Amino acid sequence: MNKIRILLFLCCSFQLFVVFGQEEDDDSYERKDKFPSYFGFQVRPLLPTQFIGNPITTIQQPVFSTSLTQTYGYSIGGIVRAGFTKRLAVETGIHYNIRKFDVDMSIPDSALYAKNDLTFITFEIPINLLVYIQMSKKVYASTALGVAMTFKPTDVGILTLPGGSNTFAHTGFAQRKFVLDFDAHFGVEYRTEKKGFFYLGGAAKIPFSPLFDLIATYKYQGNKTTYYGVVDGSFLAIELKYFFHNTRNKGEQFKPGPIE
Repeated sequence: MNKIRILLFLCCSFQLFVVFGQEEDDDSYERKDKFPSYFGFQVRPLLPTQFIGNPITTIQQPVFSTSLTQTYGYSIGGIVRAGFTKRLAVETGIHYNIRKFDVDMSIPDSALYAKNDLTFITFEIPINLLVYIQMSKKVYASTALGVAMTFKPTDVGILTLPGGSNTFAHTGFAQRKFVLDFDAHFGVEYRTEKKGFFYLGGAAKIPFSPLFDLIATYKYQGNKTTYYGVVDGSFLAIELKYFFHNTRNKGEQFKPGPIE
C-alpha cells in the first residue's frame, strides 16, 4: 500500500511539473490583476475505499476480537481560489470533516456479540495548485494537487455494555493533533457570468500518518484486557462546489499612481 501511495504522488507531481513548465513559456502570460479571486463553499460525501487505503481495522486476539469499519461520512467548508495565470490558481479554505465508523466486538467461542458506532472529527486547511483545461466557452476541466494541514481537536471514545458484567471500551487516540495529508482533486466546472461557478468532481486524501490509534479494552469480573490497532485515514470523496460571481464596481475605477 505504501508503494501505491508513493507511485501516485510521483506521477501527480510529474504532471504538475510538466504543466507548470509549459506555462512559463506561454506568450499570453497576463498581469496578475487579470485573474481575480473567488470565494465559495463545498460539500463532500466521504466514501470508504480499499483503492488507496484500508477501511477496516481488525484486532483478533484470544480473549476478544474487534473491528472498526469506515462508513460514509461528510465534509463541509468554505474555499478561496486565487488565480495567477489563465491556467493556474491556488485553492485553499477550511473544511469540517465527520468520519464515521462501525465498531463490532465479540468473544471467541461465545455467543457474546455487540455493535456500536464511533465518530471522529477533523478540521483541515488545504493548499492546492489548480490546473485548468478549457473544454468549451463555459466548461473547464481541472486537476489539483497539494497538501492539507489537518487538525484533530479531541480524542473520542465509546462504552458498550452487551450484558451481564461484560464491558467493552474503544478509544480513538490521536498521537499528533496537527498532521499533513496528501491531497488530490479532479473535476469539471461550469462557469457563468452572473450565477457563479458550479463544480462537480472527485478527491482523494492520503494521510502521511494514521488517523488515530485504536485502544480496545474488555472487562469481565474485575479482569481487564487491552489491545491496540492503527486506523488508516485515507478516503475518496465526491466534491460539489459553488463559487460566487464577482461583482464589478460601476463607474470610473481608481488607478494607482504618484500623488501630484
